[in-house]
Amino acid sequence: MKCCASLVGAILLCASWVSFSSAGEATQDSVELSIRNEGQTAIAQGIDWLLKQQMPDGSWGSYPAVTALAVSSILKGPFGYDRNNSLQIAKGLSYIMSCVKPDGSIAIDNMPGYNTSVCLMALEDAGDETYHETILNARNFLIQLQFDESDGYQPDSCFYGGIGYGQDGRPDLSNIQWALEALKASEDLAKHSEFDMKQRDDAAPANNLPTAGESGKGLFWDKAILFLERCQNLKSVNKQEWAGADGGFVYYPDYSKAGGTTSYGSMTYAGLKSFIYADIEKDDPRVQAAFDWIRKNYTVDENPEMGLQGLYYYYHTMAKALNVYGDSVIQDDKGAIHNWREDLIVKLCSLQNEEGYWVNSNGRWWENNKVLVTSYCILALEETLGHGGHSATMELKEGN
Repeated sequence: MKCCASLVGAILLCASWVSFSSAGEATQDSVELSIRNEGQTAIAQGIDWLLKQQMPDGSWGSYPAVTALAVSSILKGPFGYDRNNSLQIAKGLSYIMSCVKPDGSIAIDNMPGYNTSVCLMALEDAGDETYHETILNARNFLIQLQFDESDGYQPDSCFYGGIGYGQDGRPDLSNIQWALEALKASEDLAKHSEFDMKQRDDAAPANNLPTAGESGKGLFWDKAILFLERCQNLKSVNKQEWAGADGGFVYYPDYSKAGGTTSYGSMTYAGLKSFIYADIEKDDPRVQAAFDWIRKNYTVDENPEMGLQGLYYYYHTMAKALNVYGDSVIQDDKGAIHNWREDLIVKLCSLQNEEGYWVNSNGRWWENNKVLVTSYCILALEETLGHGGHSATMELKEGN
């Protein structure tokens, strides 16, 4: 890896020719050039800092999900990293693979649902068929975690359709939003695999051997939508007694981290993003109610109703949700117009430490972990700038 100065020196060149994903093409016009360059520089500095934090075993923090977030943030950047040209990325991916369990999960000894979701996305971001079987088995594991009839839950249960950490007795919106994002990211691979399996089944005698990606449960989008509805303060759809009418989301049915059943920022963005991944149309009343809450509570200064708690998780989820929603401009309830991409880039750049990392002064939910928070911020910036992850190439060298 070239030094940070070398990366920063390449920013202006990179900004002028890097290819963007389809979502990112819109950012060419929606983000002013100087702000876009600031964002690119912040990404470069953040990646340089992250690479210096890698442990000898290839991990970041000896934890699968933290390692996966770091790996994804580097792979998605505009600097052309992959396992073939970066020993550090190769080592990070190898660490993730060392955490793969026979049941398809990717974890060590806790929170298998969360860890598997985040690790699956890192392996998908690698864009390497070497990991296809692992990804399919991880998908299968996540599908098995969903609460449904096979677990004794009926459709009228408020927990029906949800996913939790994988070890306790309740699902939540944070865990299911990670799982849905992982399933969406690997959806094309799964469809192609199902086609391949059908071709093989048609050409050979049937057998009872399990195949990578097979599941005892069907794909669960309809069930997931039921759980999402029951986390939304939208009484026209959510018939639970506690439900309000502001359109925002809580952590799980009848419980909010903001107290009572108060809607709050990070979960409302998680709900919006999850509805979109579940192919709910943009003009659907559930989506529009969530977006209306976001308009009324728009800010990049805090996690609405939570202050500094979970602030960087909020930024990360906000960027992903608004990117898939598709509008670069938000008009708040007072009529003010906000270019959320520019707002978020400027805010994140202002919060970056001169060494290249980010950290939250409020340590709740691990946000005193610099690697975790820096990965959140790099990924958020990459969403605002629309980086496709593997479109740019640049000469790279190892070493810090």
